[in-house]
Amino acid sequence: IDWGGCRKRNLIIGGSDLSGANLSETDFTSTDLRKSGLDGADLSKANLLRSMLDSSKAAGANFEKAIGFRTSFAGTDLTAARFGKSEMQRADFTGAALANVDFEKSELGRAIFTDADINGTNFTYSNVARADFRLARFETPIDFTGAYFFLTRIEGLDLSQAVGLAQWQVDMACGD
Repeated sequence: IDWGGCRKRNLIIGGSDLSGANLSETDFTSTDLRKSGLDGADLSKANLLRSMLDSSKAAGANFEKAIGFRTSFAGTDLTAARFGKSEMQRADFTGAALANVDFEKSELGRAIFTDADINGTNFTYSNVARADFRLARFETPIDFTGAYFFLTRIEGLDLSQAVGLAQWQVDMACGD
């Protein structure tokens, strides 16, 4: 499927198999993509504003430079997906599989990572201000080098496996 640059706004296309599709620069504003197959799809520079991708499979998908303000990825398998330089403010990643995801230099302000698997995830130089990491799970190192932690919720989170985390970042966060 090649929908590169297409306008697919306000559609109900949940359950679709878009695995490996070219969806770069596609406008999915307010589109329902729940329970869809997006494994390996190219969603670079896609507009996902207020879209719903809940319970989808998007392992290895490319979301680089995508815009996803208030997008829901709840319960989605995003293993090894790439979100470099994306804008995902207020995105919901509750219960998502985010192992080995690359969020380098991404805007993740007020994003929700509650109960998400963030093993091996890269948050290098990302803005995670006011993001909620409570109950996020990880046993392998995650990288917070240079991440901006203003009022980030880290209560109950064991950060002993975090790398690149400096005291100034923790001082700005909310946690125990």
